This record gives sequence, C-alpha cells and structure tokens, in this order.
Amino acid sequence: MKKLKFSTIALAIAAPLAAAVVSITISSLAVLASHKSPFDAYKTMWDFGTTSSSLMQMLNTATPYYIAALAIAITFRAGLFNIGVEGQLRLGAIFGAYLGAKFILPPVLHIIAIMVIAMTIGGLWAAIAGYLKVKRGVSEVISTIMLNSLAGGLSSYLLANYFVDRTTNSNNMSTKTLPKSGQFPDLMPLLNKFGVENQPGGGVYGMLIFAIALGFVFWFVINRTRFGFELRASGSNPIAARFSGVNSKRMVFVAMALSGAVAGLAGLPAVLGETHAFNMGFRTGIGFSAIAVALLGRNNPVGMGISAMLFGFLEVSSRSLELIDIAPETYVIMQGSILLSSVIAYEVVRRYKITLQSKELAKAVAE
Repeated sequence: MKKLKFSTIALAIAAPLAAAVVSITISSLAVLASHKSPFDAYKTMWDFGTTSSSLMQMLNTATPYYIAALAIAITFRAGLFNIGVEGQLRLGAIFGAYLGAKFILPPVLHIIAIMVIAMTIGGLWAAIAGYLKVKRGVSEVISTIMLNSLAGGLSSYLLANYFVDRTTNSNNMSTKTLPKSGQFPDLMPLLNKFGVENQPGGGVYGMLIFAIALGFVFWFVINRTRFGFELRASGSNPIAARFSGVNSKRMVFVAMALSGAVAGLAGLPAVLGETHAFNMGFRTGIGFSAIAVALLGRNNPVGMGISAMLFGFLEVSSRSLELIDIAPETYVIMQGSILLSSVIAYEVVRRYKITLQSKELAKAVAE
C-alpha cells in the first residue's frame, strides 16, 4: 500500500515536472533563435512581471480567461467542444453594455441585470449550435467556428450602425457609457487595507471575486448535483447514459446553452470594471486562449485558475522582452509549448497509471 501511495505521488509530480522541463526547453530554443540569452529573457520577464502593477494586470488578464475556461469546461465534461466562446462573449459584452446604459437601477441590481443580459445573449447564441447538433447532427466544432465569424461581423455592424454613441467625437466607436450604478467597483480599497498602493495602470477588476465564486459554483454543480452527474455521464458514455435514463440529447443542448451563458460573462470584466462601455478596442482572442487554459487546467476549477494566472503572467511579462530586442510574440510559443507538453505528459502518465493499476490488480487476483 505504501508503495502504491508513493507511486501515486510520484506520478502526480512527474507530469507537471516533465511538462515544465519540455516547455522551458522549447521556449529557450525560440529565444536562442533570436540570438539572445534565454536566461536574460526569463530574468527580464520575472523582474517585470513581479512588480505590483504587472501583478494587477496579470489578474485582470486572467479573470476573463478563467470565466471563459469555465464555459469551455462545461462542454468538455459533456463530451462536447465549444469553440464559439469568443463570439458568445463578444455578443454578450456588446448587448450588455448597450442595453445596460439604457436604464438605471440600484447599483447591485443594475450589475446583475447587465450580467443576465450578457448570459442570455451568450446562451442563445450557443443554443444555435446545440440545436443543430441535436436536431441535424451538425458537429458543434464546425457550427461554433462559423458562429464565431458571424458574431464578429454582427457585433461590428451593430456597433457601427445602431449601438454607437454619436454624442462623442472620438474615432474609437463606443456604446454609451454605463451609469455609475452599472459599473463594477475595483478591489483597490480592499487591497489598500493590506498595504497595496494604487498603481498608474489602474486597479484589480472587482469581477475577480465573482470569477472565484463562479469557479466554486462550477465545482459544486458538476460534482455534487444530479445535473452534474448526468452531464458527466453523457460525456463519458452517451449510450450507457441513455440506457440509465439520461436524456443525452437534452443534455447536449443544455450543456451548450449553459456554456454560452457563462461565456457571455467573460467579456464583462473590462466592460464593467474599466472601459464601462463596448468599443473598438474590445480585447480579442479571449475565447481561443481559454481553450488552452481549460485543457491545461484539466477542467478543474483550481487547475484552470492556476493556468489562467500563468497565461496572464506570460502575456503581461512578455511585454518586457522588447527591452532586450526580443519579439513579445515569443510568449505565444511559450504558451503553445506549455500546453502541448502538458497534454502529452498528462496523457503518458494517465496511461502508465492504467498499466500500473492493471498489474496491481492482476497480482492481487493471482494471490
């Protein structure tokens, strides 16, 4: 029993350790290709990324990644692949910002109303793919990719022709600014009590707390409710789930719609906490990076949180690479190598675990 326990611990450490070694090696080769020292690159990134301002930016970058990763993890648990999170969060953000600026409610209720709008739009957009999957057998991968393109074009069209605030003369087209009651306060007053000083780049999004709470809700629903059991059962073995009384088609549709609803929230941290409007500078690529975050975090809320912060740290700290004449896009190679090596390492360890357990079982039977 002690041997098995030691093996389990060793295997748990082996996967991330092997992934780290491989990813660092690949990243170092990419830096060497620029005729620069990997040690200088890593030191520069660390020195820049660990400043108070950079750490705040890291958290702000990680927050939408984490929420979007939770949305993707819902479909992963159901045996689906929602690649359309990018479009769902974009439409959720633009409708939430536009409609949220049209009314005034008490502060908390106003923010909740904007969230409900964003979730509704994101859920409805994802439900299209769910319907096509259930009724027509269309792959959700193909349909969500196509819906991403439609969402990008639709949001641009709506912003330019209907949602733009024409009272401003700015070249950066934007919806009307949200009233104070619809703005999510940042966490600086709380951080000030812990000795953290205000930074020129702004504070930490208040939606960070909401994202953490959402992660707990995700864990509870998936692991402690009947709905979560049926979702996991449908993803693990749809045929067996169907024979046990689970309506797998309904679960596919619900999983896609629910994923889209959560995805609709991923575009709100910046809208509610920084820009207070949807504009042409709205951050892109969140949904696609979140796929990597979910995979690296293995659909676990804690793992995805660590993964989101890692990706946020790499994105923020990589800006310092320009100081030593290294293209900041090098961090994309770092992200890719971390994801690839992690997926391979965990798969190798998983298969080795199965082999080890089979040997232990065979030994026990023989005795």
